[in-house]
Amino acid sequence: MLSIKPFCFLLFILQTVICHAQLSPFIHIDQFGYQVTAEKVAVLSDPQTGYNSNLSYTPGESIQLVDAVTESVVFSAAPILWNNGATHSQSGDRGWWFDFSSVQTTGTYYILDPSNSEQSPNFEINNNPYSEVLKAATKMFYYNRCNMDKVAPYAGANWVDATNFLNPLQDANCRFYLEPNNVAKEKELSGGWFDAGDYNKYINYLPSTIDLMLSAYEDNPMIFTDDWNIPESGNGIPDILDEIKYELDWMYKMSNSDGSVHIKQGSISFNQNANSPPSTNTDPRYYGNTCTSSSISTAHIFAHAAKVYNAIGETAYAIQLEDRAAACFNYFKQAVDTNSIEIECDDSTINASDSDMDAVEQMDLAISASVYLFELTGQTIYDNFFMQYYASSSPIANYYWEPYKLPLSEALLLYSTLPNANSTAKSLIIDRALNALTNNGSGFFELTNTDLYRVDVPDWMYHWGSNNPIVNVGNLCLLLKKYNIDSAKNVTLQRRADELVHYIHGLNPLGLVFLTNMYSYGGDRCVDEMYHGWFADGTVYDNAQTSQSGPAPGFLVGGANPSYAPDPQNGVPMSPPMNQPQQKSYLDFNTGYPQNSWQISEPAIYYQAAYLRLLSSQVNTSLTNTNADIEVSADCMTLYPNPTAGIFEITGVLANYDITILDSLGNVHTTYQATGSMLSIDINALPNGLFYIKMENLNNSNICIQKIIKE
Repeated sequence: MLSIKPFCFLLFILQTVICHAQLSPFIHIDQFGYQVTAEKVAVLSDPQTGYNSNLSYTPGESIQLVDAVTESVVFSAAPILWNNGATHSQSGDRGWWFDFSSVQTTGTYYILDPSNSEQSPNFEINNNPYSEVLKAATKMFYYNRCNMDKVAPYAGANWVDATNFLNPLQDANCRFYLEPNNVAKEKELSGGWFDAGDYNKYINYLPSTIDLMLSAYEDNPMIFTDDWNIPESGNGIPDILDEIKYELDWMYKMSNSDGSVHIKQGSISFNQNANSPPSTNTDPRYYGNTCTSSSISTAHIFAHAAKVYNAIGETAYAIQLEDRAAACFNYFKQAVDTNSIEIECDDSTINASDSDMDAVEQMDLAISASVYLFELTGQTIYDNFFMQYYASSSPIANYYWEPYKLPLSEALLLYSTLPNANSTAKSLIIDRALNALTNNGSGFFELTNTDLYRVDVPDWMYHWGSNNPIVNVGNLCLLLKKYNIDSAKNVTLQRRADELVHYIHGLNPLGLVFLTNMYSYGGDRCVDEMYHGWFADGTVYDNAQTSQSGPAPGFLVGGANPSYAPDPQNGVPMSPPMNQPQQKSYLDFNTGYPQNSWQISEPAIYYQAAYLRLLSSQVNTSLTNTNADIEVSADCMTLYPNPTAGIFEITGVLANYDITILDSLGNVHTTYQATGSMLSIDINALPNGLFYIKMENLNNSNICIQKIIKE
């Protein structure tokens, strides 16, 4: 057993002193908490291989769940030995599961092994444990805004900074990188987000960023309010859409009226514009070539965004985006028709990343863009393009629905719901998605007992930025649930997604929240260091616990990477993260060359967007009275069964409708954006009684309402 010393803390309210064990390295939980009705399983670990294999732990016969306020034991059970005591290869641990799902009383709790004095961090059980976590994670985009000062009250006191990259020959008067002395080619290219740990800005990494953020809003618009403390708060537009618009406006500047788009903007040397904080950088910045990849990336993003902004009444802005999306699509289509798609357009003179796309990646975006443009305009040019190329895409041709192609997967499923779409194509899309879900050859769609930490992804997915595809496995599951590919599997798909949220929040062999500096939001062991130009090694922002300011909260880092290696010429091998099981291939560090920590701890806006979409599915709408007339007003849908024990189906013409569940007082519980002709809804989390189902036509605002009883 590991010998540990007790510590004491003051419970000031009771003015008594209570002693507890130190927080255990062996008890792994979601450190923010669990929804009331969620499955709740903690992992107890005994390390066998890896950096902590010198530790040893065997739990006692009974594990307790303790109310952290009253100190009373509310539940106890024997731990369940995982896989007959085998060592889990991806973590190097053997372990046990402690299932306390039966506890559904709101409160603050911790898990205690009284036999060994091992105690978990405190965590919450309530109906909405992640709402503030979601806000903190969304604020990452504000901190990553380029050309904007960070001021109170929007920025925390530790992260106030003057504006950045608006010095001469920077973003407001940016030069073309091949003609740095040509004044005639200066462009005003201010705005947008820093891409990742560097201060550069890239077009081609945005489809997997903005697309997922737009979809997060579409899937659960009621949670994204206009009061999340950014400069645009209070303007009548949901803050997440204001944040997205900050990037879209920069993208529009990067695009040209003929549909060509510059691929990226930034510095031409790693040693330039590398200072902390961002406001201290004064070296020139440059913009790059126009490329077919950046044109089709912009077409896809602007077409999807036009749909969303039109739905909230921002019609003029939506038309602007739609027109430019059409120009960019036509620019790319000309390249397709003339066999001139550019796959080596970015010569990497502007550092750091080569952001080229191969032809398959570009065609995937073209298929996606054609769907959104067809939905927006109804024009046959877009449907004809879709019909010509969709069947050769991987989800259709290979039956392979994967977490690396979320925008394409969503667009295909969206097409299957469009009333004027080709019926044969619609059937084929649903058939391929159903086949992938039913056969589950990828292993993405079910939670099994093969992973001690309940992640269940293959070894090869632990690579540079592993947190991104791991999170997107959950998003893929939720996508198939959203489009109701097999209603019988919706609970299984949600369960799969839930566990991947817990992995990010601390249910991993490191016992680490993969978000930076979340201590004030309920995290107990968080990422303290990340590779980011602002929060760099040796600065006052270096470490969340030992530096003057620490990094800003809520940045999702890349995650475990067993392929990590320092520079082969000058770097010193480091273990960890080297020579570890996959899930332990991580180190909380941010040193640059030659240690190259960016392979492990660099954040990125695309990681962040994937996490936001997944987490938003876990956040409940606050109970806000709509002041709506909830008298039954029309018969536009059928509810079955009614009364219901918890799950019911809505059938009718559901495309382009918002469906809202309200209680008898008019309080909103949740909202869905419907597609197709059937929607399955789970209200097991709601109390028994009378509810109203409100169905609003997004085209003409007509409303019909039906009663349903849960018993």
